[in-house]
Amino acid sequence: MEDKGLLKPEKIYSVSEITRLIKIELEERFLQVWVEGEVSGFTSAHSGHLYFTIKDEKSQLSAVMWHSLAQKVPFKLENGLQVVCRGSIKVYEPRGTYQVQVELIEPKGKGALQLAFEQLKEKLKKEGLFSPEIKKKLPLLPKKVGIVTSSQGAAIIDILQTLERRFARLHILIYPARVQGKGSAAEIVKGIEYFSSCPDIDVIIVGRGGGSMEDLWAFNEEPVARAIFSCPLPVISAVGHEIDFTIADFVADFRASTPTAAAELVIEKEQSFIEKINMLEERIVHYLKYYTQQQVNKVTGLIHHRAFQNFKVRLLSNAQTIDELEMRALNAIKSEQHKVSEGLSRTRFLEERLTNIIKTKLQSLKGAWEKFCAELHNLSPLNILKKGYTLCWKNKGRSIVSSINEVKMGEEMTVTFYQGEFDCRVDRVNTKKNIDDKIKKTSGQGTK
Repeated sequence: MEDKGLLKPEKIYSVSEITRLIKIELEERFLQVWVEGEVSGFTSAHSGHLYFTIKDEKSQLSAVMWHSLAQKVPFKLENGLQVVCRGSIKVYEPRGTYQVQVELIEPKGKGALQLAFEQLKEKLKKEGLFSPEIKKKLPLLPKKVGIVTSSQGAAIIDILQTLERRFARLHILIYPARVQGKGSAAEIVKGIEYFSSCPDIDVIIVGRGGGSMEDLWAFNEEPVARAIFSCPLPVISAVGHEIDFTIADFVADFRASTPTAAAELVIEKEQSFIEKINMLEERIVHYLKYYTQQQVNKVTGLIHHRAFQNFKVRLLSNAQTIDELEMRALNAIKSEQHKVSEGLSRTRFLEERLTNIIKTKLQSLKGAWEKFCAELHNLSPLNILKKGYTLCWKNKGRSIVSSINEVKMGEEMTVTFYQGEFDCRVDRVNTKKNIDDKIKKTSGQGTK
């Protein structure tokens, strides 16, 4: 047997044989290798396979990554990217070339998730998804809030406790969604879309508690970013702690550093609004007291002024007049209140009277209806048949006989009683004239 790794100088080999020997030698010696370099000539085939070249200053190496492995790469491969690859050397026999079949690829100098984050951030920024001009404003006094988060996590507890502590009068709807792991991004998108179609929702909070970059990755996925951007309602992103930033934070209309901060942001304007009203009330009361005191001081000064001592009596008289007018005003108010009370009593009386009239009218209509039903029952053909009358049909029961003139000799007829019917044939027809003559003749015989 020929040694597969040893060439014989005296033998003439075919191209295929040489290629196969090289393939065996390379693939056995380079079962697993690590290669670093710059990505060049990157191509993504329709099949999902990735083809590219890894090069340095002196050489280059062809590389391929099959679709089943390529779809697990979180970042986007692109020319000029410095990478570290793990794989095995394979020979492509049809062209007699060798390439590295990549199993794992990482960006050199930074993590794959960090690179994926930066790539998507730059892409969406160029599309204008982060533009401040398109950010929607929070409603002044929100009444109904939709929250997309885990129903078991700490985020929802923090939000609810904050709202309860601040006595916020809010209607809260929760869409439970996974916020970590496979499929979590799709559930977050469904939650945002659900609240987008709900009536009366004023604002949406999307978030979760803190964690590693891997834990928060659902909020860095492109479908979540585009769902937030497309949402017609203002969206608050509340992901992680203060030091954590996600793509959702950049796309959302408002970014809250924590879920607790998101809850405070929702009710901040309402609280500020209430505080402003209270401040204005205090200022008005203070101003009225100050103004009143000024007027009292002026009047007191005039009373004690020598030039107006003679008017003291007139001022006291005017004061008495004011008291009288005040009493008259109070009496007028009491009188009007009495009239309103009387009006309410009369309204209740008329309401009861109208109710009685309607009841009487309904009772009368009910009696008329029952009488009408009884008359219809008496006129019912079935009721008439029940008294012993019959109906005659011809043409095999398709038409009823209403006159003796419609009956012909030998014609088949059907006679219907209340409890049944029978078929017969006409043997003799007597008209009314014949019957009358018969009756007269019979009557004449009776008088003799």
